[in-house]
Amino acid sequence: MVDLKDELHRKLHEARAGLLSRLDGLGEYDLRRPLTPSGTSLLGLVKHLAGVEYAYLGEAFGRPAPEKMAWIEDGSVWDGADMWARADESSEYLIGLYRRACAHGDRTIGELELDSPGSVAHWPEERRGTTLGVLLVRMVAETAQHAGHADIVRELVDGKGGSDREAQGDDEHWREYVAGIRAAADAYAPGEG
Repeated sequence: MVDLKDELHRKLHEARAGLLSRLDGLGEYDLRRPLTPSGTSLLGLVKHLAGVEYAYLGEAFGRPAPEKMAWIEDGSVWDGADMWARADESSEYLIGLYRRACAHGDRTIGELELDSPGSVAHWPEERRGTTLGVLLVRMVAETAQHAGHADIVRELVDGKGGSDREAQGDDEHWREYVAGIRAAADAYAPGEG
């Protein structure tokens, strides 16, 4: 029988690894440049999740982050400062911050039970009380969601989206595949049909 806490923790590890794998082989510019209309970048996703890990799998259980994050200290996190890398924040620093936040969260998960009580200070007062189980589910979902975003952003950088892209076919396969999708969509293009 699979243990729920172990399974959730395993899924969190998979999502974290998926996110970090999308950074492989890229330089500073490609890691930080915004590639969506809302400004999403690979390092922005990493920076955001570092803060979320420290908040939900640390501070919520009286285990504050052992390091300061300027965007949290100055309150600019509420203006989106956690979603992009400043020029003075290197990829090495932000990736290291994320790895340290994950290790901090792993210790919390390892030492507490799923029903261990916690409190999220920035949630509405009537909903602040929570448990490790609820926050672990939330972290798995949030990390998996942002790992999916990272797949898409990486594909916008160099066409290498998804961990199974090469297993499904070579570049010619993908050109033909996308051409078929485009042809089906074109049947519904404005002014057609």
